[in-house]
Amino acid sequence: MGTQRWRAEQVLALAPDPGSQAAGRKLSVSAPWSSQGCADQVVWGLCRGSGRNPYQTIVDLSGPAYKCSCPSRKFPCKHALGLMLLWTAGGVPEEPQVADFARPWIDERIAKAAAAPSRPVRAEPKDPERAARTAQQRELRVAGGLDEFEMWLDDQVRSGLAGAEADPYRRFDPVAARLVDAQAPGLARRVRELPAMVTGTRWPERLLRELAMLRLLVQAHRSLRDLEPAMAANVRRHVGYPVARADVLASAPVSDTWKIVAVRDRDDEQLVTRRIWLWGSGTGRRAVVLSFAPTTAGLDGRFLAGMVFDGPLYFYPGSPRCARWLPTATSG
Repeated sequence: MGTQRWRAEQVLALAPDPGSQAAGRKLSVSAPWSSQGCADQVVWGLCRGSGRNPYQTIVDLSGPAYKCSCPSRKFPCKHALGLMLLWTAGGVPEEPQVADFARPWIDERIAKAAAAPSRPVRAEPKDPERAARTAQQRELRVAGGLDEFEMWLDDQVRSGLAGAEADPYRRFDPVAARLVDAQAPGLARRVRELPAMVTGTRWPERLLRELAMLRLLVQAHRSLRDLEPAMAANVRRHVGYPVARADVLASAPVSDTWKIVAVRDRDDEQLVTRRIWLWGSGTGRRAVVLSFAPTTAGLDGRFLAGMVFDGPLYFYPGSPRCARWLPTATSG
């Protein structure tokens, strides 16, 4: 049985820029291609170019990863995009084995993957006592920052919200910066979102409600040791305490058939944040998977709304929705 063929939207999402998308579409017809084929999640073909010899184009769909003998420095290049688009349309036949010109590169990738050292799912800190001291110091620093933040919240209520619409960013951004210094990035992010509320006819009501929620979060942080573990983890997450990946993967996973309901990217100049909303068909659970990448690198474009995969999700402590995933199969 051959590899499940992607949709054209998935291929185009991998393009480094709109120009590459357009060039890839022009090469998605059979005319310039010869010796094309696919086997074992590898697609290959020879594309006629301006030179005497055709370009050797290879795509490893498991990455995805690309290799082409053309001089382009874009990844994927227009030839790889055109070949994948031709493959999605059924224009690349299935073959019993990978072509000879593609086999050395694929074998090299397999060898490198086999030689890579495996990481333990859960790694204990090298110095548990030092790790405990560091965590305690952070908690004290956060507590001091939240004490100052609470005084600022009281001042907002005492002096009133009038005038906030004149320059909301000047009013809130310095407070967010102090929370970052206090190692409370979660609270800082919510404070940075406050200026967006200062619009419309009922903005004072919305702003006051959010300030009240922030004050409740400060009070909850003071009572961390008295809260149930799940609630304490939820409070720490909203404040911005980091959670180690190993700790998340050490928890019990939730296996299901997950459907991608929506995908949204947010470009904050130097960082792209992707949110993928999932729904489990068996458990009925919902989840959000967050991914981050530098703007120049981009994120994996294979996952689109409507796709389905089978696999486990590892949920963050105290969060019913935020999760990490290890998908084992995807389909359109």
